[in-house]
Amino acid sequence: MIGSILTGKKPLVSVTPDTSISAIAELLYTNRIGAVLVMEGERIVGLVSERDICAGLHTHGGAILQARAGEIMSSPVVTASPDVTVAQAMETMTDRRFRHLPVVVEGRILGLVSIGDLVKARIEEAESEAKAMKDYIAS
Repeated sequence: MIGSILTGKKPLVSVTPDTSISAIAELLYTNRIGAVLVMEGERIVGLVSERDICAGLHTHGGAILQARAGEIMSSPVVTASPDVTVAQAMETMTDRRFRHLPVVVEGRILGLVSIGDLVKARIEEAESEAKAMKDYIAS
């Protein structure tokens, strides 16, 4: 379940729709993350990722740095509940072609998982299964 991946992750980084893209780029760099949630109070209104900023650079040039999150954010944001499996989350992200998935329960944001988080979880699961199989065969 993807809810278990949130344990031990960095705190969630979010911005408002009025946050400048240059400020978001700084947040992405300093926090070593690939996306920030755009929030109005407790409500997710969008997500700005590195891809959104790159697309903005392509279409608007350097002026994108003065733009605001609300102008380039991806919206609406697809979310998942914490009981979604890693495989289901990966399928959704692959089918919809995005790399960050907010985890929400009863309208409250719990965190954000990336495709990298999910791949790491799948590898750990496969390694655990392989070890269990080796232990079973050896006994």
